[in-house]
Amino acid sequence: MIKTLTKHGNSAALVIERPILDLLGATIDTAFEVVTDGQALVLTPVKDAVRASKFRKSMDKVGKRYAKSFEELAK
Repeated sequence: MIKTLTKHGNSAALVIERPILDLLGATIDTAFEVVTDGQALVLTPVKDAVRASKFRKSMDKVGKRYAKSFEELAK
């Protein structure tokens, strides 16, 4: 995919489409770490550790509670 920068005040902006944000698990409020080697940019979404921990705990709870149902569905 080739993208073109957009003027944003005295800066340049790069628009990231919704499907790419969804793929990354990012939202409009997600912070991104920007790293460069002088030749390329790497944008990495900063994950909310607290939210990720809560999500994992919820998934574990659901997995334990509905383990038999999931096994039946998998057959």
